This record gives sequence, structure tokens and C-alpha cells, in this order.
Amino acid sequence: MSTIEVAVLLAAVVVILGLGWFFFGPRRALAATLSGGVQRVEVTVHGGYQPEVIQVRQGLPVELVFDRQESGDCTSRVVFPDFGISAALPAYSRTTVALDPAQPGTFPFACGMNMIHGSLVVETAETAETAETAETPEPAAPTSADEETSGPRSTTAPASRDATEDEAAQARERRAEITDLTRRLIVGTVLTLPVLVAVMAHDLFGADWVPGVLLDRWVQLALITPVMLYTGWPIHRTGWLSLAHRNADMNSLITLGTLAAYGYSLLVTVAPGLLPEDVREVYFEAVGVILTLIVLGRLLEARAKAGTGEAIRALLGLQARTARVVRGGIETEVGVDEVVVGDEVLIRPGEKIPVDATVVSGSSAVDESMVTGEPIPVTKHAGDLVVGATINTTGSLRVQAAKVGADTMLAQIVRMVQQAQASKAPIQRLADATSAYFVPVVIAVAVVTFAVWYLAGPPPALTLALVSAVAVLIIACPCALGLATPLSIMVGTGKGARAGILIRSAEALETAQELDTVVLDKTGTITAGRPALTDIRAIGTVAEDDLLRLVAAAEADSEHPLATAIVTAAHIRGLSDATADRFTSITGKGVHATVEGHDVLVGTRLLTDNGVDTALLDPIAAELSAEGKTPIMAAVDGQPAGVVAVADTVKDDSAAAVAALHHLRLDVVMITGDNARTAAAIARRVGIRRVLAEVLPEHKADEIRRLQAEGRRVGMVGDGINDAPALAQADVGLAIGTGTDIAIEAADVTLISGSLAGVVTTIRLSRATMRNIRQNLFFALVYNAIGIPVAAGVLYPLLGLRLSPMLAAAAMALSSLSVVGNANRLRRHHATPLANAPVGVVEPIVETGAELERHGSVRRVASSSPRVASR
Repeated sequence: MSTIEVAVLLAAVVVILGLGWFFFGPRRALAATLSGGVQRVEVTVHGGYQPEVIQVRQGLPVELVFDRQESGDCTSRVVFPDFGISAALPAYSRTTVALDPAQPGTFPFACGMNMIHGSLVVETAETAETAETAETPEPAAPTSADEETSGPRSTTAPASRDATEDEAAQARERRAEITDLTRRLIVGTVLTLPVLVAVMAHDLFGADWVPGVLLDRWVQLALITPVMLYTGWPIHRTGWLSLAHRNADMNSLITLGTLAAYGYSLLVTVAPGLLPEDVREVYFEAVGVILTLIVLGRLLEARAKAGTGEAIRALLGLQARTARVVRGGIETEVGVDEVVVGDEVLIRPGEKIPVDATVVSGSSAVDESMVTGEPIPVTKHAGDLVVGATINTTGSLRVQAAKVGADTMLAQIVRMVQQAQASKAPIQRLADATSAYFVPVVIAVAVVTFAVWYLAGPPPALTLALVSAVAVLIIACPCALGLATPLSIMVGTGKGARAGILIRSAEALETAQELDTVVLDKTGTITAGRPALTDIRAIGTVAEDDLLRLVAAAEADSEHPLATAIVTAAHIRGLSDATADRFTSITGKGVHATVEGHDVLVGTRLLTDNGVDTALLDPIAAELSAEGKTPIMAAVDGQPAGVVAVADTVKDDSAAAVAALHHLRLDVVMITGDNARTAAAIARRVGIRRVLAEVLPEHKADEIRRLQAEGRRVGMVGDGINDAPALAQADVGLAIGTGTDIAIEAADVTLISGSLAGVVTTIRLSRATMRNIRQNLFFALVYNAIGIPVAAGVLYPLLGLRLSPMLAAAAMALSSLSVVGNANRLRRHHATPLANAPVGVVEPIVETGAELERHGSVRRVASSSPRVASR
């Protein structure tokens, strides 16, 4: 082995060891300064974060002031996944991000493209007092310090600007970047194309028509130098800044590769005598093609990525710009941001409702599809709530503003979507762990490739070693790996929001596709949650309409919910004209009234106490009771007149939703505090095979735990305060949007429309998104796993094949485009309407808490009742 070969080998070893220290060596953490009870740190954003490691104390508010000294899409947003924060960072501006570090540990943050990373180290007060500034090792992969505990949460808005201004600023920046890249691409194409055509035609095809001037090295140098310095400037600038921060990304690899090829070609051109004759080849065309292709890929990528944020822009576009407000009796048109709570607002047909409000007067059908995803307009009357951004279709409304600004439902939807897009799916940890080592390993592979080709390759060894090392640097694509998950999460959560489904985090979106059991609360979830008249069975001489009119008049002054259902039904049917002259309510028994001269008794026990023979009414009552309804007997003038039945009615699409969940191979379980008979009747109507009945509210979470103990991944759907613990216990909690705020807060997913169809859509969307992410990761990982070894020359000993740096550049650009394009393909996913399939004959198994704990066995009840199991 010659002296030069020994020197090359030793140099390779030294460089690889140096790379290990450079990228993974200890780094100094900057401690926050405490002022006025708030910890503050200024972070410079310029090709990376400086400082990258920030040390703060637990339990004290933190303000991070990001001073962004650059433009471009990469660093236009900073994401703190553990805090649920995604803050826009306008170019050449200072933005304050407020955090509340409630948990100790190391929490990563990154740019919106997940390519530039930093760490927030939260120390306990005791630890912080004993360590002023410490040498803190950079984490190999950015992960939360404690994945088992709940992460911290932000206490204030992440930026002072509202979402509309942020989105507008980002759109301007994106347009400016696209314009700049287009200009640089044109310059690169115009200057590179003549050199490429000349070299390819002459060297590959032996063409003699190629002008000799284009083959002159000095002419090629003159043409390609502007491409190197101007077209490639965004790449070189970012690449060097990343290296200056002891990080490296795709731009760093391209910069190192093109600089090596350009520098070698420059040396051959300017001082050829320094090199042997057999290695005096220039690679100007390769430099030009590589940089032009990379800029083309980045331009296409920027255009494609603009589509992934479509959901936020569409939501913001729904907002009304002005409102017609009545103040002091005068109608005035003001900006929507000037409306205050209590203002009366006039809304004409065809106008958007500006804020969340209560209808004061008027009646109209309101199109709420843009918020709930439901296509059928909902008729609104005085006292009803209307949501901002929905459209008033037919009549005029006068409403009173109830929620404005950041408190409106639209603002909450935008905020929740942003938080979901800022969160990190568990599957992304694989990509993050890989990315942390990726670029240093690629540079090390390039060094090894150069050394092996130089020491063991055929002549000209130096040229082949250089070309192979450059090909390795160029073909590697960490960008595709970094984008694989965030882009799909952004599209998936956005699609959910436009369908009326608010997904709180990426983790919930990922977990939903793993569910095998869905537990549905009965009241307010499967059913409407309010009693309604279902049956009128008249006997004797009294007609059904007369029976309802008399019973409704007798119940008109009662405050019982069942009475309200009867009175409402009579009003809807135009049978509410009768009034009671005398009314007596007997608690626990019923009401006694005189209506139009008739003595009316309503209530089973009251009829019995007054000596009315109920023999003809008992079979009717038993039949209705078996169907899960509440029968109410009535007598007129001392004679049995009939039975009316009231029940919590099943929602129109509940049966179809249950059938769709079964089609998705999910077990559906109903949970309720109702008795076994009523629960089974509802289960039969919607096709549910398993029922947990007579479950006390405080035991619902225990039932979820029991199902999880069976090895199930459980999703819980509920709407009430008593459902909140179960929603929190479930692997994924889905709250009905028409339910209580406490239930919604405890859930991972909110279904704005209140329809069970949203559960089906959520699971389908989750499966589609995770399938898309796995495809992206496959493209990124397989591409690099195959491309890098081929570029290094593993096929040369077997097939004599080497990879040109120009082909490597084309492959690298295509890899990023494949990931971005595949993520955008998810935008074509649409919610499939539920099929109105008939409910088959189902005899549910009902499990009741008291019976199960007492007996621990399964028993069969009467044939007219459901099967009851004990646990």
C-alpha cells in the first residue's frame, strides 16, 4: 500500500470519528432568564435554532421569542407536539410562543417540515438550582422524556396574531418562494441545457455536429458557475447553515456533493497540471443538472405542499367579513371583529351568520353543512342557537350574539385542527429516530465509498471515487423521511374538520384505526336524548286524535318530561286547542283534570286508585313496554280510553351507522343505565348484539377497563357529563358535539353534527390516513435503502454498473415528490354516505352489572325478553 493510500485510509477514519463528535457530541444548553415570574429565551431562526437546547424550570410560565431571520417554507412554522402548539413564524419578524412546562423532561420542537429540530429541557426546581449551565448531550432522536405521562399543555395562544393573519402571511411567503424558485429554475435550465446536450451528444453518441465551444472547459465553467452560485444558492445557504448548527439535512448533502464536483472540475480547468492525465475530467454538466433538478423538485414540492394546508384555509374562508348590527335602534354594518356579546344582528336570506348567536325572532332554514358536514338545512326558531359561518337560506332572522372572536365554534374548530396538526403520531417516532442518524451516516458512507473506490477501484481511481461519493451524497433523501408523517396528518385532520369531525391529536387519529370495539352510550348517542310520543292506542268510542287532544290538555300544566313530549306532539299535529278547567297533579301517580267537560285521568296507578278497570289496557301496555317504551294509560269519564307511549327515539341514522361499523369488522357494544328490557329493545332496533345494561354512571369507566382487560382496543362514544370518565379511559373517546362541554373536553374526537355516522367516518379516515403514512414511509425507507448502496457501487463488481450523479439527483427529487404527491392523494378521500340497509333479526345478549357480580354466570330470561349474561 502506497503512502497516499495509507493517508487516504487514515483520513477516512479521522473524518468518520470527527463526524461522530460533530453531530452527536455534547452541546451547551442555554438557561432561560427569569423576569417578573416569567422565563424568557430568545431563539434565532437562521437555518436552524440557536440555541437548540433550551433549559427551563418546571411550573413557571415560559416565553420563547423566535427571531426569524430568513424566509422560505421550511422554518415558517414551529411545532411543539407535546404542548399541542403550532405557531406561524413570519419571515424577518419576532414571534412569542407561550408555554406552561408542567412536566419535567426533554420535549422536542421542530419546524413545520420536521427537518430542523431543537429541544426544551424542563428541569425540576431542585435540579435547576444546582445546575447553572450544563453540557447537555443532544438526544439521538427527539422524543418525550416520559411517554407514559400526559404531556404539558399551552396556557395562552401560541402567537399574538390570529389564524387568519397567520395564514395570509404564510400564503404571501409561499407565493414569494414559488416565484423565486421559478426564476432560479429558468436560469439554471437555460444555462445547463446547452452544456448537458453537448456533453451527452458528444460523449455518448459521438456526434460531430456539437459546437466545439460548448465542449471547452472554460465555457462550461462560465455557464455553470451562475448555476452553482445563483440557482443553487437557497440549497447552499440552508446546507451550510445546518452544518454551522452541527446539524445536517438534505441541503447539506447536496451542497457537499455539488461543491466536491464543482471544486474538482474547477481544479481540472484552472490547474490541470496538478492532476494525472487520466483523471482530468470535468463534471460541470453534472453540477448544473443536479442543482436544476433539485430546484425543480423543490418548486413542485412547494406547490404540492400548499394543498396540504387547504383545510385551514377553507375553514378560515367560511367566516363572514361583516355583520349588520342594531345599536340604539339604528342598523349599522360593522366588521365581524367589532361584534360584541349581546349585540342584536340582522341576517337576511342568503347571508352568512357572522357569530354564534341565539335567535330572537324569525324563522329560517340554516345550512350548517360547512360546520357539521350534514347536507340538510336545519330550521331555526326563536330560542334556537345558530353557529357562525353557517348560511341563512330562506327567511330573515334577528339574533343576539352569544360568542364572538376566539370563542366561536369556527374559531374553536380552527384551533383544534391546528393543535392536531401540531401533534406527533406515534408512528412518526420511527422516522424521527431514523432521521437523527441519517445524514451523519450518509456522509460517513460517502467517505467510506471514496476510500474503497480509491484503494480498490479500477483506474482512474480518483475520478471514480469522487463520482461515487458525490452520487451517495446526492441520492440520499432525508427530506422524504421527514415529510412522510406530518403531511398526511395535516391532510387527514383537515379532511376530518371539513366533515364535521374534530380530531384533537395525531395520536388519536392513529389509534382510531386500531380499534376493534366501539362502545355506544344509549341516551343522546344512539337515541335523540329527549322523550317523544311514539304510539297512540285508543279503545272504545274515543278516537286517537281525541285521545291525544284530551291527554295533552290534561298534561299541559305538568312539568314532567313525559308530559312535555305528549304536549309537543299534540301541538305539532294541531291538536292543542283544548284546555283544562281543573288540574291536579298527584306525584308518582299521574294527573287528574277536566277538559271540555270530560273527566280525564292520566297515569296507570291513578286509574287503578280511582277504580277504573284496566284489563283491556294491560296487554297494550305490556306490548309497548316490551318495545322499550313507557306506556301511559288514560281514562275518560271513568272508562278506559287508551294508552299513549313515550320513548327516547332512535336517531334516524343510528341503525345504518351500527351496520357500517359491523362492516368495518368492529364489535359494537351499547352501554346504558336503563333496565335490561328497555336496553334490549333499543339494541334490536339498531342491530347491536351486546348490551351492558343497568350500569351506574360512575361504573361506565370500569366497564371500559373490563373490555380493555379482554385485550380489546376500545372506542367510547358518549355525550353526557357521566360519560366523561369513560371517554377519558377509552383508547379513543368520541364525544357527540351536541353534548356537554365536559364530555367534549374529555374526548379525543368531537363529532360536531351529533350523528353516529361521524364515528364511521372517523375510523375510515384514520385507516386511510395511516395507510397513506405507511406508504410514504415505505417509499422513503425503501428508496434510501436501495439507492444509497447502488450509488456507492455495490453493483459494480457484479454487473459493472455505476450510478451517475445526475441520475442520483433525478431519483432524489422524485423521492420527495412521491411522498408529497402521495400525501396529497389523501385529499381525494371522501366520506361514504351510510347505506340504508334493513336491520336483521338480532337477539342481543344483555349483561347487567348487579346480576353479573352476584352470579358470574349466563342465564336466559323469558322468551319475550333479551338474553341476559352475568359477569
